[in-house]
This record gives sequence, C-alpha cells and structure tokens, in this order.
Amino acid sequence: MSGIEIAFGSIVLMLVLIYAGMHVAVALTLLSFVGVWLLRDNFNVASNMLVLAFKDTISEYLFGVVPLFVLMGLLVSVAGIGRDTFEVAAHVFRKVLGGLGIATVAANAVFAAITGISIASAAVFTKVAVPEMIRHGYRPRFAVGVVAGSSVLGMLIPPSLLFILYGVLTEQSVGELFIAGIIPGIILSLVYCIGIMLMGRLAPSFIGDARSAANDLPEMGFGEMVSKISPIILLVALVLGGIYGGIFTPTEAGAAGALGALVISLAKRRLSLASFWQVLVQTGHTTSSICFLIMGASLYSRMLAMSGMPGWLGSYVVESGFGVTGIVIALLIVIMLLGTVLDSASIMLLTLPVALPILLGTDVNLIWLGVLTILAVEIGLLTPPFGIAVFVIKATLGTESTITLGEIFTGALPFAAMMLMVLAAVFIFPALATALL
Repeated sequence: MSGIEIAFGSIVLMLVLIYAGMHVAVALTLLSFVGVWLLRDNFNVASNMLVLAFKDTISEYLFGVVPLFVLMGLLVSVAGIGRDTFEVAAHVFRKVLGGLGIATVAANAVFAAITGISIASAAVFTKVAVPEMIRHGYRPRFAVGVVAGSSVLGMLIPPSLLFILYGVLTEQSVGELFIAGIIPGIILSLVYCIGIMLMGRLAPSFIGDARSAANDLPEMGFGEMVSKISPIILLVALVLGGIYGGIFTPTEAGAAGALGALVISLAKRRLSLASFWQVLVQTGHTTSSICFLIMGASLYSRMLAMSGMPGWLGSYVVESGFGVTGIVIALLIVIMLLGTVLDSASIMLLTLPVALPILLGTDVNLIWLGVLTILAVEIGLLTPPFGIAVFVIKATLGTESTITLGEIFTGALPFAAMMLMVLAAVFIFPALATALL
C-alpha cells in the first residue's frame, strides 16, 4: 500500500471505530501507531514515535493553562457565582419582554468570561435558570433551549478552552484568539436577546408567558446587586485584564484566575473540604481527557505528514480551483456534520491536522478561521443526535424531570439557527474577528 492509501484508509477506519463506540483518543493513537508501522515496516520506529509524540506534546508550557482554567471554572461553579449573576440579570431585565430568557443569556455571557467551559455553563444554569423560568410561566422547552443556546457562549467569549486547543494545534497566539472572540461573542449574545424578544412577539406560544412577572421577583437593592456581581467582575478584570494588558501569559492568567476563584469561594464560605476534593478530582478527569486527545491528535498529525497525504491533498485542492472560500466553506460544513456525532475537541482534533496543511498554502488568516471553527463546532453542541450540551442539560435535570430529550433539541433549534447567522456574518465580514487585533 502507498502512503496515500494508508492515510485515507486510516480516516475511513477511524470513522468506523468511532461510530462503533471507541473513544476518539484511543482510535487516533491506535491508527497512528499502526499507520507508522505500515509506512516504515518497523515496529520499533512506530513505538519510538509514539513515545516521542506523547513526551513532546505534554511537556509544552502552554498546556499548563488547561487544568488551571478548568479548576477556575469549577471553583466558580461551587461558589455559586452563576446563581448570583442570574439573580442580578433577572432583576435588571424583569420588565423586558422575555426578560428571564434574556437574563439567562446575559448571565451566561458573563459567566462564560471566567469559565471557558460550555458544559459547566449548561449544568449551572440548568439548575439555576430553568426552574425559575418554568415557575414564571415559560414553556419548559424554551427554558432548556435558552440554557442550551447560551451555554455555548462559554467557548466563544474568552477565555475559552477550545481557543487554547485551536492555538496549540495551529501554533497561533492564544492571546490573539481570545481577543478575536470578543466581538463575535458579544454579537451572538445580542442576537440571542433580540431573537428572544422577537419570539415573544411573533411566536408567543413557543416560549409561553414571555412577559417576565416583575411583581413575583424579589426586590434587590443596588448594594445587594453590587455585592453579588462584584466577584465575577473582579475575576474578569484579573484574568482578561492581565492577558490583554500584557501582565500575564495565558498560562499565568489561568493560575491567577484559579487562585482568585479559590479566594472568592473561601470568602463566600461555599467551599467545603468535600466539595474542594470533588473539584480537584473533576479537574483531573477533565484535564487528562483533554490531554489524551491532544496527544492522540499530535501522533496522528505526524503519521499523516509521514504518509505524504496532506501535501497530495493540498495540491489536489489547489489545482481543483476551489479557492480559499471554497476550502473554508467545505471545512465548516464537515465540522458541522461531525458535530452531530462527536464532541467539540474531537472534531477539531480530527479535522485540523488534515485541513491545516492545505490552508497554509492559501494565506488564509488563521485567527479569523479559528473564530469560524469555534462557531461551527459549537453549533454541533446543539444538534442531534449527539449534541453534548443537550445531554448535559438532560442529565442535570435528573430522571424525575418530565422534559424529554426531544423537547430540549426543539428548544435549542432557534438558537442553533441564530448561531449559524452569526457564523455567516463573521465569514462575510472577517473584520468582526480581526478588528481588535
């Protein structure tokens, strides 16, 4: 078999193994090892490459940011900052059409600025916002749909673990990627809010009692609002201010943010020894899962490079006359299709090693492409049959909830459509992602 045949055979076999239920990281590692063995016809070469790929990948300083941001996000969740933020937002928007839905979006956008994890946002606001919206007359499918849709802001508004992963895979500045996500993140939040108000006027049966019951919400003084929202403002200023001000590297900002979240949790007296241990264990689980995926992707990228497939594919695409526009559109379509069956990190780890060598020859702006990639990947979080954000919401609701998986997908559909609109806007107007750079 030629190198090209081995490479394409590995892609087909990978899809088969993943659909059969094998973990993506295991499939990447296994096929990379076998691929190098076949290419070099030497077991020792394949073994040595496996060891070197793992060692070189994990030893990079930048990867220290992963556990730090995960730890910060989980500490913020334990401290109840998400609940405090929602209560303030609900008070501010209590007299607006669809006010509690808009409050959920606003609170999630603020919460995203310190967590960077969509799953954490989905879990927190399922517990906080969904019961409140249902209690005030909103339809359950709309309540869970708002949470599902707004939870994806966690991966677009910096800091974002997906931007960190993209930066590592494409060797781009994580700080610049964070900056590039600010305007699209704000636009997506505003589009969600406008969409909720339009649904309240044009399709009131979809969301239920769109007019937030202002009289039912407890009064909140200015001082109480400040005390509830100040911790998250301080964390945002510490983390993002440190990065954009040139005081911290992203890794150092993650350490400062984790320390700040720990201090706030202790100050609020919401962190016990038991909950702190759970936070540490969950941080370890999440970090090891992400790092294992990255190591598998690194090994797979080396195997593909050794096979000569990226160069051959790049020449084929360039000679076919697709152009930059056609290549990027094709990549985004593939990402969104994979989003129906795979999680966000796995999609990036599967597509970028194949697409990047092609795109490097087209002078495409990789920072702009990063924002497009994150938007396309996050659409997959809301689409069946996988839709990881939807499954997280269902699991958080518990077995006693009468809300079905189908209702959550139905509620999230309008928000997936709005995200697609923002994706198209960033694609047509690249300055939306690059204006602040």
